Amino acid sequence: MQQVSRADVGFRSERGPVLVAIMVTTGLVAIDSTILATAVPTIVRELGGFTSFPWLFSLYLLTQAVTVPIYSKLADTWGRKPVVLVGIGLFLGGSVLCGVAWSMPALIAFRAVQGLGAGAVQPMAVTIAGDIYSVAERARVQGYIASVWGISSVVGPTLGGVFSQFLSWRWIFFVNVPLCLLAAWLIWTRLHESIEKREHTVDWTGGALLTGSLSLLILGILEGGNAWAWVSVPSASVLGAGVVLLAAFLRVEQRAAEPVLPLRLLSRRLLATSALVSVGVGVILIGLTSYVPSYLEALLGVSPLVSGLTLAMLTIGWPISASQSGRLYLRVGFRVTALVGTTIVVLGCAGLLLASSSPSVVTVGGSCLVIGLGLGLTASPTLIAAQSSVEWGERGVVTGANLFARSVGSAVGVAVLGAIVNASLRGVDGDTHPAQLQVAVREALVAVLVVAVLTLVAAAAMPRDRHAAAG
Repeated sequence: MQQVSRADVGFRSERGPVLVAIMVTTGLVAIDSTILATAVPTIVRELGGFTSFPWLFSLYLLTQAVTVPIYSKLADTWGRKPVVLVGIGLFLGGSVLCGVAWSMPALIAFRAVQGLGAGAVQPMAVTIAGDIYSVAERARVQGYIASVWGISSVVGPTLGGVFSQFLSWRWIFFVNVPLCLLAAWLIWTRLHESIEKREHTVDWTGGALLTGSLSLLILGILEGGNAWAWVSVPSASVLGAGVVLLAAFLRVEQRAAEPVLPLRLLSRRLLATSALVSVGVGVILIGLTSYVPSYLEALLGVSPLVSGLTLAMLTIGWPISASQSGRLYLRVGFRVTALVGTTIVVLGCAGLLLASSSPSVVTVGGSCLVIGLGLGLTASPTLIAAQSSVEWGERGVVTGANLFARSVGSAVGVAVLGAIVNASLRGVDGDTHPAQLQVAVREALVAVLVVAVLTLVAAAAMPRDRHAAAG
């Protein structure tokens, strides 16, 4: 394999300005993924009850998930640049609307607008990196992109804690405005691509069915046992309708000329297993970022700033190991790297569960650090393996499918975990019953551990080929 010098992939190389654009664009999603979690208790106290907050994550993740495949298909036909610019614009508009939200329903609705933008921003940044760098180069470039997550892992929770404790939680959304403007300017001026124009069709029917099915399933899971009994006509109707629409979606995708989510891709073992791993990563990530801050603030009485810094251990560990994952998968292969990562995740989740019986900032932070280290060795290598197994014309949709799987895992995961916690609390305000909250979160952590074990199994099922692709 050709040796790649640091200058070839650094800021001063020919592709350096595009790398900067990718990093800033990635920063939009990276900051947003950490800054909200620490402010949730403050938002809930001002706008609504504890049982409402999972929707802040679910609806954002839902709109992000269902639009990723659509954006990815458009990117493979129209190019990456126009799609990512549309995404940045939607993310900017959604951020401003969230900042002026007057009620919890309004904030949840505006989070959906943010999700529509995030559905384009994150996969396009990853796809552009896959376009302009080879596998060997991406092993080094991953360090640059990981540094964005590393900085965001500290800046995000810290800003979230500072804003909610000293200013207003609304600033966690307004801070996105300058980042969006900078990212859009860099992409507009620095990214130049040559696209072969061709006729295309967008699978709007498939997109609508996918949106409807996931919306109903998440609604049924979150509100079951809360707004209505699990065994009831409303519950059966909502979940049943979701299953019917999902079945219709799968049938439409088999016949669509250009399906929003090409099912044939999942017939390839590497793409199917990497997608399953991505689902597990999504569940684990959202499970921890959703509940760790509330858990610490309710049980230990720590400030939002302290809970944010504790959660930052998770997102600090991720970029540290992700930046080094390239060296590992180039030496031992994608599968072994993913196995190492998922094993570390399982150990970290087990440690977090054990620590929940007598929690402390140190034990929770330490467990989150271990989990983050494992996720960094899992998420990046499996995504790059999937990307590298296809040509340019399929790279956008493959990247989108992988990130779609992660988003669906997060969206459904937060709904399931929310249902578990809400069932334990049963309408009780979590802030006033810490012992009951401890039991509820412990049950959620058991679910996260089970998902971590299943993710390890999915990683073990990846192809044994040491190098899924060399180009």
